[in-house]
Amino acid sequence: MQLSLVTIFPSLWERPPLATLLLFSAILLILAQYLHRRRRQHLNYPPGPPALPILGNLFQINFKNPQATIQKLAREYGNVFCTYAGNLAILTVTGLPLIKEVLVNQDQVFIDRPKIPVHHHVFKTLGQPFDTHFQINNAVSNIICSITFGHHFDYHDSQFQELLKSLDEVLLLEARWESQDDIHPSFSEENLVFCTLDLFLAGTETTSTTLRWALLYMALNPEIQGKIQAEIDRVLGQSRYPTMADKENMPYTNAAVHEVQRMGNIVPFNVPRVARVDTTVAGYHVPKGTVLSTNLTTLHRDPKEWATPETFNPEHFLENGQFKKRESFLPFSIGKSVCLGEQLARTELFLFFTSLLQKFTFQAPANTQLSLDYRIGLTCSPVSYKICALPRVM
Repeated sequence: MQLSLVTIFPSLWERPPLATLLLFSAILLILAQYLHRRRRQHLNYPPGPPALPILGNLFQINFKNPQATIQKLAREYGNVFCTYAGNLAILTVTGLPLIKEVLVNQDQVFIDRPKIPVHHHVFKTLGQPFDTHFQINNAVSNIICSITFGHHFDYHDSQFQELLKSLDEVLLLEARWESQDDIHPSFSEENLVFCTLDLFLAGTETTSTTLRWALLYMALNPEIQGKIQAEIDRVLGQSRYPTMADKENMPYTNAAVHEVQRMGNIVPFNVPRVARVDTTVAGYHVPKGTVLSTNLTTLHRDPKEWATPETFNPEHFLENGQFKKRESFLPFSIGKSVCLGEQLARTELFLFFTSLLQKFTFQAPANTQLSLDYRIGLTCSPVSYKICALPRVM
């Protein structure tokens, strides 16, 4: 007696043809992914947690605190490991030597960006609580407007306010794809628009987020705030505004700005890159198309590098009372992937921070406990908070 597929799987063939096709397609897709990953294991692919077909490791990531997940995986699998976002392979590298290996020694390999989606009142009464978000965005965005358009807006300008709100909505709600198909530089109106948008999103969001962390840390550390203000009063007084020429004479203030960047850690996994060709990292095979993530969280909280890694402490950047650069401090990345706006950001941070503390003392509103909780978007930013700015009377 001959048996047919209909006899063996009658229920399967009784279903509508579309359902049958979808079922077989899913089985084939899962099988293909399984065989693909098995092949990579034979090629000495980096270790990592087991991944589900189609979904990868998405269910293993704590999206409210992805840093904690990555640190746990680094402890379990080492300084080089791989995870999957769906079928997208993500290589995570931890430790300064390996970060320099991929971003400096292999900068031409990891120079491209991956195709991934990114989700994303003026003081009415002095001394009253206010939300720092749009206040700081106003000021920082106006600098970008001056660079991009050649002029700045009045802070009450309706178009300017609408621009800021639109940018905030883009950061939190919309997904924007970055295409790197053509590795040769080209100029077009479309590219100009994207570059302008990048300038606003990166230049405004990163600097304003760092300043929001700065005011929060000042309110939580009044003794440190007092030391900064004492240095400001000694060098500047209240009669003139700060300039970049003053930074050399203000080591404690400069150190505090750097410590805000270390503790704020606003880009915890750096800007992702993608391997243009097959390569080798720490002896492991890394195929073309693998996304690179460098673990800056561990670098900036390494107890071997920082005396009090979990505590806000400007002394990390001081030696014998003078400012000291730290090799393990990479908020702007390194190599050819370094942030193009680094110098502008450094200038903005020092001048804004110094000017604010010159004129105001920041503290929590009465009966309010400020928190270091954060949200993950384009950057790692503090959750919305209100703070009091008290005018300093000299």
